[in-house]
Amino acid sequence: MKKLKSKAFFIKSILIHLFLSVFVIIVSWQFFEPEAYNFMHSLFTARNQGADNIALIVIDDKSIERYRWPWKRDLYAKIFEYLDTYSKPQIIGFDAIISSMDRENPDADKKLFSTIKNIDNLVVGFSPLVQKTDNNDSLYQDEFFKKFAVNIDDTKNKFNYSKYSGMTKFPKEYFNSIKYTGSVNTTPNSSGYIVLGDQIVNINGNKYPSLALRMYLLLNKTDSVTLLKNKILVNETGLEIPSINSVNAIQNYTKYYKIIPNTEYSHKKYSAIDVIDSLDNIKQGKAPIINPEEFKDKIVFVGANAKASALGLEDALPTPMLQKHPGVDIQATNLDNMINNQFIRQTTITQDLVILILLSIIVFMLIIKLSFFQSLGILIFLALAYIVFSAVCFMHGVAPNVITPLAIQLVTMIFAYSYRFILEGRNKEKIKQAMGKYLSQDIMQNVVKNIDDIKLGGKKAVVTVLFADIRGFTSISEKLTAEEVSVILNEYFTEIEPIISKYNGVINKFIGDAVMAIFGEPIQDINHAKNAVLCANEMLKKVDELRDKWLFEGKPKIEIGIGINTGEAFVGNIGSEKRLEYTVIGDMVNLASRIESYNKVYKTNLLISSSTYSHVSNIADVIKISEVTIRGKSKKMDIYEVLRLT
Repeated sequence: MKKLKSKAFFIKSILIHLFLSVFVIIVSWQFFEPEAYNFMHSLFTARNQGADNIALIVIDDKSIERYRWPWKRDLYAKIFEYLDTYSKPQIIGFDAIISSMDRENPDADKKLFSTIKNIDNLVVGFSPLVQKTDNNDSLYQDEFFKKFAVNIDDTKNKFNYSKYSGMTKFPKEYFNSIKYTGSVNTTPNSSGYIVLGDQIVNINGNKYPSLALRMYLLLNKTDSVTLLKNKILVNETGLEIPSINSVNAIQNYTKYYKIIPNTEYSHKKYSAIDVIDSLDNIKQGKAPIINPEEFKDKIVFVGANAKASALGLEDALPTPMLQKHPGVDIQATNLDNMINNQFIRQTTITQDLVILILLSIIVFMLIIKLSFFQSLGILIFLALAYIVFSAVCFMHGVAPNVITPLAIQLVTMIFAYSYRFILEGRNKEKIKQAMGKYLSQDIMQNVVKNIDDIKLGGKKAVVTVLFADIRGFTSISEKLTAEEVSVILNEYFTEIEPIISKYNGVINKFIGDAVMAIFGEPIQDINHAKNAVLCANEMLKKVDELRDKWLFEGKPKIEIGIGINTGEAFVGNIGSEKRLEYTVIGDMVNLASRIESYNKVYKTNLLISSSTYSHVSNIADVIKISEVTIRGKSKKMDIYEVLRLT
């Protein structure tokens, strides 16, 4: 039964720990891991700046100061003309969406469309939408897919879950002018940070690459992609992008780069107005502000991020690197990851759970098997070692959970130390109960109360000592087997022990068939002499009951003699430093024992000393036995037989 209770307690404890762990994991994954990821990524992963062969042309505050927003589109045309005619970059990414015509400046639109129509290495952006734009959206999507789709093989990863059903619509003239497009959509995580890149979006079953992925395909003269279980494979190059499926897109963790000092960009940035002025200068025969060679054979992104604009031109989002990270730099970072095959690989849920389970088991076993300080020291070292391990992982592009294992370690520590404390408490209580069968419960409680101050020594105190002895027990035991003797003694002691406790007495020891009890210590009682006599009287009555029972059972007739003495004695711990005994010693104890022995001489059952009688004279009828010679005493003394109590 006890084993079943212990097992049930253990199972119940494990279930509580499991429940708390699940709760902590959910809370940690939702609120703390995103922040930890950002911190570890910025500190240990983003150690280098972006690639030198990627440049950004940004419509910034300086540009807006010259030409107020919204810009006429012939200004965009100048940027693309400068790049295509004079710089000859490898590829151009346009991180902007043109969804309507400029009715007030139609010639400016024509200038832009005619310029980009002749550029074969330009990829422009579009955005998926949750809802369709109008009734003709399906027809437009069909035309869009026919012109801009790439060959995406999804037979090994049927990604058909999507929240998108529409897309931004290009004006017809713009639609006809461009050759390549990619999604510029970015989806924040639960904490609002752009951690994942939306590499492939699904719109009504049609799949499209991101702006960066489309540029990468064009750079490598391929349009073939295969979707595998946990990766995107670019067939011609062998590039494998570790990916995860979500309702937003097929995504991957973006590896951000170190921000260039005094800027907000990880790639070299140029002001759009300087590019425009450079084109004008070249046409006028003047030196350009920016040498066209700056962009030769490079990858160029064109976008907008003007913080001073009140028209919402600031395109900046929170990332692990910045609270306001320019969107055009995020797009460039995505392509930079692909070109240099630099990706963040998040540990899988299975790996995370295995780590958490093993960690919980290790922590629990350490706490159960080792001492408190040993286990605590090792666990602190284990936590620090895991933090170092996480930092090394981030440095090598692997992102494990950082906070959750530490939180689970803390929960397991609390659980394990609590379990150990409860278990030790139960064991101590068992030991206490077991030792209480060898020592008096009152002495045991006194020891527990003064557990930190146990030492040899004690004090002088006035106490009453009671000795009770079975008459003629030696001759009785010779007629019985040892087992029969033990049965009688056990029953006798079992019956008188509660009586002694009832009157605030403490059994000091069993001496064969005799009992020695103390009144007045360690239980404080000013009426200890009176209670000792009352106890003796009730003990005699109980023996009368037992005698009748034993005679009926065919057992020998048993009588007891009791001797009581009151006086000053030494009470406390005696023995050695390693073995103590709580007892009372002194001449008055010896006197009590000798008084008890006179019951055989005078054929009595209860004798008390004169010192005890002085405390109970008002409740006891006695016969005075005068001038008794007590062994060890030079003078004779009076003792009293208690006949009855009034």
